[in-house]
Amino acid sequence: MSSPPSLRSPYRWQDWAAPHSDDGPPTADGRHKQGWKRKQLQEGTLGDFFSFVNGEPLPYLKGLRDKPNSTPRQKVISEIMSGVERVRIDTERNFLDILDKVHSISSEAVDPTHIFTLSQVYEGLLLKIGEKGNDGGQFFTPREVIRVMVRTVNPRIGETVYDPCCGTGGFLAQSYEYMRAWLGRKITAEQIETLKRDAFFGREKDNLVYPIALANLILHGIDQPNLWHGNTLSGGETYGGLFQHAPAQFDVVLTNPPFGGKEGREAQTRFAYKTGATQVLFLQHVIDSRKPGGRCGIVLDEGVLFRTNEIAFVQTNRKLLEECELWCIVSLPTGVFSAAGAGVKTNLLFFTKGQPTERIWYFDLSDVKVGKKAPLTQNHFEEFFHLLPKRADSPQSWTVDFAARKAQAIAEAEPLRRQARAKEQEAAQARERLGVLKKAKSASRQTIAEAEERFAELTRAAREIANEAEEIENAVYDLKAVNPTAKG
Repeated sequence: MSSPPSLRSPYRWQDWAAPHSDDGPPTADGRHKQGWKRKQLQEGTLGDFFSFVNGEPLPYLKGLRDKPNSTPRQKVISEIMSGVERVRIDTERNFLDILDKVHSISSEAVDPTHIFTLSQVYEGLLLKIGEKGNDGGQFFTPREVIRVMVRTVNPRIGETVYDPCCGTGGFLAQSYEYMRAWLGRKITAEQIETLKRDAFFGREKDNLVYPIALANLILHGIDQPNLWHGNTLSGGETYGGLFQHAPAQFDVVLTNPPFGGKEGREAQTRFAYKTGATQVLFLQHVIDSRKPGGRCGIVLDEGVLFRTNEIAFVQTNRKLLEECELWCIVSLPTGVFSAAGAGVKTNLLFFTKGQPTERIWYFDLSDVKVGKKAPLTQNHFEEFFHLLPKRADSPQSWTVDFAARKAQAIAEAEPLRRQARAKEQEAAQARERLGVLKKAKSASRQTIAEAEERFAELTRAAREIANEAEEIENAVYDLKAVNPTAKG
């Protein structure tokens, strides 16, 4: 039994947008010919077309999500149209020309190599925004970087893929393409249905980018994009109707959190380690969002790796290394995100949840010269994929024995810890003596002052020694890529 149509007449494309044709097939209701409503509007007075589109189809489409028993497809349509207030084409004639151009596009007319032209237009527009110094860059991850990350994490059919800050949906769309291509012609109808409806989940806060992400995923072939609209970190929901059947944890996370963002107290209260740094909170969210054995590929700015002077950064990195196996860090060139409006140095981190990190394999691309006219490509990663299966060392790659490094740091810090404990004991004794002196009527002010100074001195010394020990232990969580074979 076929499902009921998502749209009713006269709000379907075949009614009001398609060119009128008396010779063409009847519309789905069998009562009209293709383009009957368009013909009716064109034969009316000037302005009828815009009045109709702005006054009827747009409100109807935007309200689909609120219909009783609305289907997932109706909700998607409604959300895609959520940011459209009115037609912004200057004249009806130009608008009709655009409708004709769009109508001429069909799966039969489009070359397979250009099948995703429209989705690329979406991403290209955001890239242009980033180039102009606006904030579009935060929603755009270079396609080549996405492909490398998807290939490295290697999602498989039957697994769920999640992006908590999905932007235009690039990671989810590329994961879909990768998973379909991996099975090739052997893919079954059931597997295709799973991919199209039950595999991809994401969250996006921005009101303008959210519908673009939905449209992008639809264009790539994902019939039911399970995207949540709202602030991932604070939990503030704008619309969750497409995320109702999302699992609590996911098999794969692929994401690129915003660089340098600042979060308020509302978001920080939801996390164990409080900080205003957006990317650090997202890293905590990612760790908690994966199933045991779940894999992750994430883009992080380099500051997250080496800022051991900020307690939340250290605590988050410790959480990462204790709860997950961080098996690979790729040091990217500085200019990778320059075309998207961000010149910050970045790294790719790959990790699996379930067991602590023993060894970290690094791959260094920091010397590659890239920019707007010379972007990073998959060719730059040929050596990476050649070495990855065995995580072999080379002039570009090396391995850090993190477990040994951590054990050494603990051993170096332990004498200082003992000294600090001894000073704390002395300080406790000095505090007791000070209390006795204050109660004694015979104690002079000078004696009490000397006792107070002694207590403060011992307390300060204990704290300074403990801080020195902590700095040694925290230095272990400086994960910055420093190539031991690099020349001067």
